[in-house]
Amino acid sequence: MIGGAWRSRKLRFPEVEGLRPTPDRVRETLFNWLRDEIEGARCLDLYAGSGALGFEAASRGAAEVVLVELHPAVAGALKDNCARLQATRVKVHQEGALDFLKRVPVPFDVVFLDPPFRKGWLSQAADRLEWAGWLSPSALIYLESERELPLHDLPPSWTARRQGVAGDVAYGLYQRNHPLSQ
Repeated sequence: MIGGAWRSRKLRFPEVEGLRPTPDRVRETLFNWLRDEIEGARCLDLYAGSGALGFEAASRGAAEVVLVELHPAVAGALKDNCARLQATRVKVHQEGALDFLKRVPVPFDVVFLDPPFRKGWLSQAADRLEWAGWLSPSALIYLESERELPLHDLPPSWTARRQGVAGDVAYGLYQRNHPLSQ
């Protein structure tokens, strides 16, 4: 972890093909952007992987964090990390992201959307988040994708607040501008 209650604690996760934790430098930038938004927020880490983003949010005072991860060994490691950190505000769901989004929605304030690269899942997940009721009216959505992926298929109510590039990774923080938030 970079900051908060679990600062300097290391997460444990198995080596699985395609698992790529958000680089520390990018995570630090993101949580500087979210500095005034995380405390008390309901957060969703939709393609959790290592869980670095979700655990960082919990470490910094998020009221609730939901981690969604399909891979059994990775989901098991997330549950082990919850137990080791005594992370009672973090819940792990072992299922596919799009299956999770078929549930009855409970809106989130902050969503981390970092699907596996080169699978084409980002815009589909963004649409389901927007149109199925998973986002609070002024939700913040963090997107991470391969650098070459154009981000033009996002819901029209999402406005870019901040963006950056680090190596092969493009990332950005978007604000939902729903009519109810006006």
